[in-house]
Amino acid sequence: MIKSNQHRYSISAMCSVLQLPRATYYYEVKQRQTNDDKIVPLIQEIFRKSRNNYGTRKIKVELKKQGYIVSRRRIGRIMKQQGLVSTYTVAQFKPHKTTCNEAPIANELDRNFQQEQACAVVVSDLTYVRVENRWHYVCLLVDLFSREIIGYSAGPSKDAKLVWRAFASVKQPLDRIKLFHTDRGNEFKNKLIDEALETFHIKRSLSAKGCPYDNAVAEATYKIFKTEFVRHYHFESLEDLRVQLADYVHWYNHIRIHGTLGYMSPVQYKRADLKKVV
Repeated sequence: MIKSNQHRYSISAMCSVLQLPRATYYYEVKQRQTNDDKIVPLIQEIFRKSRNNYGTRKIKVELKKQGYIVSRRRIGRIMKQQGLVSTYTVAQFKPHKTTCNEAPIANELDRNFQQEQACAVVVSDLTYVRVENRWHYVCLLVDLFSREIIGYSAGPSKDAKLVWRAFASVKQPLDRIKLFHTDRGNEFKNKLIDEALETFHIKRSLSAKGCPYDNAVAEATYKIFKTEFVRHYHFESLEDLRVQLADYVHWYNHIRIHGTLGYMSPVQYKRADLKKVV
């Protein structure tokens, strides 16, 4: 309060009214400055390693891991002083889908987003990415158990082949997947996809028409993806997009902490669960 009003009143007068020794006030100011000198570079480093994405909440968690208990308010003040602005502070335009898959497939997932088995249920969606002067598209496959991106692909067309290539990139055996859930985009309605799912005995699930909440995890993942990745880079070619995408997915799975996972990365969360089983 004294520091906030020192441009209006003298420090000695305010200390007198508050019955606070001036020496105590100056000592606290000096201590805070000393502590800030230690914390500022740590906050800058955490922010840089987060690829300019972390806000005060996640920075607070990372500081705690290093033995520093710092309030979000203080972190926010330091970030403002240092000009550290998270990519999440900028609003984004959300395009509306114009096509719909009318297949008579039920919503088998039924918004059961908390799964207890790795790779049992996978959700997906597609999004657009600007590459030079034309649109390209990215498909991600997300494991509901750990929120890990287990498969991905990028290409110039928004079609079933893009989804098929995402499945082809999955490193785990595909027969571990029991359920594949998406919205009703026409790119998921294709003989190629149907045959792949039948081969590995993967059951199909579709969101209700016009209900994005039925695929909330995929929607949330793509919001993160567009904020942290799509808006963050300029892609000169499809090959450039694919290289940068692989790098981002590795960072997302192995390093980026997630609030829904107890501030662990998807890989850390999965390993922690394996230790429980052992």
